[in-house]
Amino acid sequence: MQTNTWQNQNSGKIHLPPTVFGTSCLGNIYHATSHEQKQAIVEACMKNSPARAVFDSAGKYGAGLALKSLGKSLDALNVDPKNVVISNKLGWYQVPLTTPEPTFEPGIWKDLTHDAVQRISYEGILECFYQGNELLGPYTSQLASVHDPDEYLAKAQSIEEENDLYADILGAYRALAELKASGEISGIGVGAKQWGVIERISKDVALDWVMIANSLTLHDHPRELLEFISGLHNKGVTVINSAVFNGGFLVGSDYYNYGLVDKNTPSGKSLYAWRSEFWRLCEQFGISPAHACLNFGFTIPGVSSVAVSTTNAAKVKQNIDMVTADIPEDFWHALKRQGLIDNPIL
Repeated sequence: MQTNTWQNQNSGKIHLPPTVFGTSCLGNIYHATSHEQKQAIVEACMKNSPARAVFDSAGKYGAGLALKSLGKSLDALNVDPKNVVISNKLGWYQVPLTTPEPTFEPGIWKDLTHDAVQRISYEGILECFYQGNELLGPYTSQLASVHDPDEYLAKAQSIEEENDLYADILGAYRALAELKASGEISGIGVGAKQWGVIERISKDVALDWVMIANSLTLHDHPRELLEFISGLHNKGVTVINSAVFNGGFLVGSDYYNYGLVDKNTPSGKSLYAWRSEFWRLCEQFGISPAHACLNFGFTIPGVSSVAVSTTNAAKVKQNIDMVTADIPEDFWHALKRQGLIDNPIL
């Protein structure tokens, strides 16, 4: 297997740059994007990444469209496969579209020509892996994981059914372990919104990296999660922080973790009040809310990278810079004084 600068061959630890590039935008999330725009985004990522560019993708993103768009864009830019790292979150398999709209996540993905079905099992993950590489064209994924196992387990209607679904997940990881042993991938991971499921899997699977989505943000960073991340870091597991805007709410969306916030409920009023005070302090210190969220998400002890996605190529470099750009200590202290962040963080 080729030696990669992003992986320490002596320890086996996966070393990633501070910014990992998400690719949901390449799969037409929320609205369709032209191929020209997608290629411009990929080009900006390649041009501005301080190290080998790392892309995080998934068969679920646009029913494989993101993978295909990524491979097509990289190829058009004449990117040497050795100069890019691709992580593919597995579990959704592309199938023909036979209905007016895709049957998975209706209303989220636009102008698709395919549908996707979930396949989490030993055989299913292998099918997803090889199809993903076909969609990538001349490129292959070096990192692989099971996509959203928390949502898969949430389908269970009983303890017995949950145990069966968890057995499917462990079967999928057995397949990934075989791919790693054969040299077809270099690292095995897990990505989920419910970090408790990541913790459960980490006790049964030898993981190289984890991606935590929505759970580790400036607004929400429970002490138990911080302790878990510290433990992962001590074991040499690379931690990627994803969705640090809580689904966009912290920077202006009305959706918190992808659910519409009702301003008339006590919880909704509390969220908007928190954001209002957060924005006020950002304005006072001349710091954008996005900068604060990205930087906070990266500087949590044990976090190696932040995954960021954008539909605007012009924002790629700005996002990269915001992840690591220093923020005055006084700003964090002001957030703490107002009770907006917890004391254990800083």
